[in-house]
Amino acid sequence: MGIHWFLLAALLIVVAQGMIFRYWGQRGLKYERFFSTKACFEGDEVELVERISNRNIIPVPWLRLESLIHAGLKFQSQTNLDISDGSLFQNHKSLFSLMPFTQITRRHRILCSKRGCYRLNTASLTCGDILGVYKNTIKIALNVELLVYPRPADLEDFTMPSHSWQGDISVRRWIVEDPFMISGAREYRYGDPLKGVNWKATARSGKLQVHQLDYTADHRLMILLNVEDHEKMWSQVNDEALFEQGISYAAAIAAKAIEQGMETGFATNAYLIDAPREAVLIDPRNGPAHMGFLLETMAKLVAGRRIPFDDLLGEIAALGTSNLDIVVISAYMGEKMIQPIEQLRRNGNAVEMFLLEQAHQSSAVPPSSEQAGAVS
Repeated sequence: MGIHWFLLAALLIVVAQGMIFRYWGQRGLKYERFFSTKACFEGDEVELVERISNRNIIPVPWLRLESLIHAGLKFQSQTNLDISDGSLFQNHKSLFSLMPFTQITRRHRILCSKRGCYRLNTASLTCGDILGVYKNTIKIALNVELLVYPRPADLEDFTMPSHSWQGDISVRRWIVEDPFMISGAREYRYGDPLKGVNWKATARSGKLQVHQLDYTADHRLMILLNVEDHEKMWSQVNDEALFEQGISYAAAIAAKAIEQGMETGFATNAYLIDAPREAVLIDPRNGPAHMGFLLETMAKLVAGRRIPFDDLLGEIAALGTSNLDIVVISAYMGEKMIQPIEQLRRNGNAVEMFLLEQAHQSSAVPPSSEQAGAVS
């Protein structure tokens, strides 16, 4: 008779602990996840920090965390971590055990192997009692984002448009004098400021001479990136590596131009991850904040076509903008692209064409005589 009472008591204890955990065991669970930085460059390592706490008097014998993370984020070797690799996403699993009023923080080293905008939106927490009587899964909404900027390409062997990379270019058609560019000396005229007197020239000539100021044009650069890998491509990109190469060149050219003080803009016929129907067209501006905005835009680009590239060229030509240095980065030069490019040149812009090759080489089509004359 004693064994029966023992079994009944054991059964009541098992059921009771399961009921207690069911109704109160997970009330104090808190989970958060964040990256150590908001943005980095392709190839950098960052930390993914997980913090889980049990603010309850009841312990959690076991808790399994599961989430899907893009395969572009590569986890380095780590204990208590199970990762199932897939072609696009990998299943990330962590196992915890929490005593009452405790908190556990784990830091995972992650290699950002590919440019992109990575978001961790949800995670699943599965927990249960020690005897497995009760088990429950909780879906947790997260708002975690990591921007991986494109790694700028090496431009040492990349031929750049010579007129664009010299900063201010001396021209004769502008009416505004540049006080920082002196081309010689001339005789003093009524109204000239005395601070502009050239005393050495005055001593040599015996007449009052002033500095001769030159005229300059501050060039603006526009980078146009074609997502199409061949002329007859539809919306699907077949060679994403070629597109990524183009983004790297665009980032490098923009960084070099802004570093030299040039206003730089960017446009592409690809689309952003949050706005598949909106045009990607950024007007030329300058400064570190603008460079950060360009990199953020490039990080969010999707390898898909919004409109044909010749339509994008036509839209930009229709704006009637002039005095731009335009760099077109494309995998090919199609017949439909010739007319809008010539229209851009007729508008008074200088257009350079840089062709991407699968062997990671590039070649440039020299500007036409009309283009060269526009900036001489």
